Amino acid sequence: MGTEANVVVLPKDTATLRIETLTLPDPAPTQVVVKQFASGICHSQLHQMHRPRQHNVVLGHESTGVVLKTGSNVRHVKEGDTVMVTWVPRNAAQADSAPVTAQLDTSDGVAISENVFTWADHTICDQQYVVKVDPNIKTDVTAIIGCAVMTGAGAVINTAQVQPGQSVVIFGVGGVGLSAVVGARVAGADPIIAVDLDDAKLDFARAFGATHVINASDTDPVAAIHEMTRRDGEFTIFKQEVSGADYAFDCIGIRQTMEQIVPACRSGHFGVCEGGTAVLVGVPTTPVELNAIDVLVNEKHFIGSIGGSCAPDRDFPRFLEWHESGQLDLEAMVTARYKLEDINTATDALQNGQIQGRAILEF
Repeated sequence: MGTEANVVVLPKDTATLRIETLTLPDPAPTQVVVKQFASGICHSQLHQMHRPRQHNVVLGHESTGVVLKTGSNVRHVKEGDTVMVTWVPRNAAQADSAPVTAQLDTSDGVAISENVFTWADHTICDQQYVVKVDPNIKTDVTAIIGCAVMTGAGAVINTAQVQPGQSVVIFGVGGVGLSAVVGARVAGADPIIAVDLDDAKLDFARAFGATHVINASDTDPVAAIHEMTRRDGEFTIFKQEVSGADYAFDCIGIRQTMEQIVPACRSGHFGVCEGGTAVLVGVPTTPVELNAIDVLVNEKHFIGSIGGSCAPDRDFPRFLEWHESGQLDLEAMVTARYKLEDINTATDALQNGQIQGRAILEF
């Protein structure tokens, strides 16, 4: 017998979302049905909403919930367990089969999920995307760990492996960028420079650990970063004083910021150490041009970080510990809450830059 669910559906021919009451099938051998408490609302879904598609889509990829049903081959969770749903396999190294993608019958055809869907009061997904957690966690604000926190903080501690005393600059301080700021603070980075176009967001970033802020709407951020990070007695191959960040994170993914993070990085100290590392975290929507001479001569690096290079089974308990200890203030980071029927209002607010931190759906 299936499970009734209220699900947000993205039609194939419009960006206006609708809510349908659907029947989720009973789980296949490797699937889990989850009754959800809350879901994050992520910019990645805006990308899905505004690109061409051949079929209806169901959206959302981070949530908290409780297990209602499990397939016959599911062993790591059982009915009644508190879980987090995420779009990254919980332990890809131990996966022995490809995950099953959910497909739902809607009023006008099949709707397909990309890994998971969490904009629904109930969901069904492969066991690889379900992480068992302590039943005593807060089940609303922790929903954003499954993407925002994982992606931002993970980029700092997993992808870049930032060390104490290293300088970090973060372009874009929405939910992912704020999580990167927290990750940098926990790692002991100094300075931690936040770059954005909104003074309110920059002030907000200070509360999470940013030591310096730059409003790129009225200041050249690359020049300002170099001014803040001069290194006396260190010189480039051209005998110029070394400056720039050890790590520059782009948590936006637009062309302008993608092309700023490499020049914002520290030049190499010739014969002593390599240059800094630019880390692309935000989902890119355009091509990008890099100054190859800068990369070559100053021995800089440009790398990507998808999902913060996280293994959820390993990393989610760490992020939950940060929250429990007060290092990760999720209550402050979640600045907007919506009901399922207000999903179009929520996505409009996100599209228009009206969400200071992170928004969630509560069921």
